[in-house]
Amino acid sequence: MEIRAPHALLTPSPAAAESLSARYTRVRAVTCALAAPLSAEDAQAQSMPDASPAKWHLAHTSWFFERFVLGTDPAFRPSHPEWHVLFNSYYRSVGRFHSRAARGLLTRPSLAEVLAWRDAVDARVLARLAGDGADDDLVMRVTLGINHEQQHQELLLTDIKHLFASNPLKPIYHATPCAASSAPAPLAFVAGPVGAQWIGAAGDAFSYDNEGPRHAEWLAPFALANRLLTNAEYREFIDAGGYRTPSLWLSDGWDHVEREGWTHPLYWSRDLSAEFTLSGERALDPHAPVCHLSYYEADACARWAGARLPREAEWEVMAASAAVRGNLQERGVFQPLAATSGTPQFFGDVWEWTASAYLAYPGFTPLAGAFGEYNGKFMSGQMVLKGGSCVTPAEHIRASYRNFFAPASRWQFMGLRLARDA
Repeated sequence: MEIRAPHALLTPSPAAAESLSARYTRVRAVTCALAAPLSAEDAQAQSMPDASPAKWHLAHTSWFFERFVLGTDPAFRPSHPEWHVLFNSYYRSVGRFHSRAARGLLTRPSLAEVLAWRDAVDARVLARLAGDGADDDLVMRVTLGINHEQQHQELLLTDIKHLFASNPLKPIYHATPCAASSAPAPLAFVAGPVGAQWIGAAGDAFSYDNEGPRHAEWLAPFALANRLLTNAEYREFIDAGGYRTPSLWLSDGWDHVEREGWTHPLYWSRDLSAEFTLSGERALDPHAPVCHLSYYEADACARWAGARLPREAEWEVMAASAAVRGNLQERGVFQPLAATSGTPQFFGDVWEWTASAYLAYPGFTPLAGAFGEYNGKFMSGQMVLKGGSCVTPAEHIRASYRNFFAPASRWQFMGLRLARDA
């Protein structure tokens, strides 16, 4: 079974040259393009509590604009007020929400009704932007909503991958040719700057509240690997008994290994010869970056290699001067690719686990009101990831971006770069 996706919309556009209305229209269209290959049945199903149905992503992003943009007008009346409970994710300050683990049970409204709702919301948002009331607050809310939409584009793809991998038919979301692969540059370590170094968002471009305030952190001598760890290199860890050696693992990680029966990365075949991708099951490319690892797996492998994971500040200061380019969503491959040069590349392919817990920066103040729930309340029990992945929009990522997941999470495109003390 093959499903071919219309990815003509997945092309980068210089956001600075666009009006806010044009950017809104473009980004919202990309979400629909990503969902276009899916049947109504595909869009309805939920494969696990951490994933959400594609229909829910389409609806929730519209709820966000209706609730936080259109809802600021006292005269506005939502067309389906009863849907607000269904498609609120976790914003307790704006009312009740449906259980995350039961989103797949929401057979109504239908996919067609959700798409019609998206069109209606779009028309109203664009009318607001075209009117006289496009003040700084409205611009901020729409800009935040656009970035929120791009986060859900990535989630839509990762959740569909998990859903399709759960199907014995191993359906194809988007058929792409197998890329020719060659061995990457030899693994080498590049020394980073030491002493007081500034991290966090700078300038006037959009950033999330958790990326600031910009502040200095003291870095002891360190070095980062010039590239991501590959499938072949991770296979060496497996063959050396990595999943059978408790001394390599954090205690909670080893509990997961035993309880979940982990013996290899998520989506690898039992014989370690193939992996499931959004283009179906394929032979494992030994030279491509390893992905779908938990923090525990990344940490254990780094320890086995005589190294460690980078700290967030180390990664950020090394990536701060690098251009945001690489295998990102716009490339349309949706799978990590082997490196093509020895030049360090910090963006794309896989999110990189760091050794840093997701905590507030000194002086952090969450956004006012319900927006304060966006990031701040998750600063417990999560680890920071950096760099974006093959399903992250290029204009959405930057060196200061702080992604975060629980350490046992595996279904996102997560991999690792080695670090060590110099």
